[in-house]
Amino acid sequence: MSKNLFITGTGTDVGKTYVTGLILKKFREQGKKAAYYKAAMSGNERRDDGTLIPGDALHVRTVSGIDQPLEDMCPYIYETAVSPHLAAKIEGNPVDMERVLENYDRLCESYEYVTAEGSGGILCPLRFDKQKIQLEDFISARNLGCLIVADAGLGTINAVVLTAEYMKAHQIPIRGILFNHYEEGNQLHEDNRYMCEYMTGAKVIACVKDGDTDLDMPFEVLESLYEEGERK
Repeated sequence: MSKNLFITGTGTDVGKTYVTGLILKKFREQGKKAAYYKAAMSGNERRDDGTLIPGDALHVRTVSGIDQPLEDMCPYIYETAVSPHLAAKIEGNPVDMERVLENYDRLCESYEYVTAEGSGGILCPLRFDKQKIQLEDFISARNLGCLIVADAGLGTINAVVLTAEYMKAHQIPIRGILFNHYEEGNQLHEDNRYMCEYMTGAKVIACVKDGDTDLDMPFEVLESLYEEGERK
């Protein structure tokens, strides 16, 4: 079985996919067999033949240089740029948890490391009709530890602490915090780093600056965030 990590964020557009691409790149450079997975992906464009392009998956594969097939990366792809539960109401094809887990488990049997990325923040609903599926249902089903990605700027203390407190209340393991859009020497960003660590008890394991093409952290530290998940 593989070792796994779930990438969540304090909200939409904080840079989860960008960071995940850098993470997968580091694994590839170390010669590790690593894979990417996202249960549901919204806001995608269409090819000339009308099929949808899984944009986040394509970005991660392009940045990281991994050769994993796109069709293995995401079982549910939607065009409408809204939460997956609403996109499915608009377009059809609602998320089925059994399919999500089967596809994920297949990757875990074939790769050394699997990095799963969430949609939006930790509270993002994947399905909300006769069935109600949240991101945390997938996380809990495979007992995944989580890395919280946050914007380094104004408002991040509130966003990080609320996210962390929700995760603690729901027994979702926090492996660490990663700041995106970080500026060295910026007093606000440096204070946010200190305060988020102090108020959550979780460590900021890395900071990514705008334009970074590599993740500035030892591979051993990154690898230590990954653990073998347990099926429930």
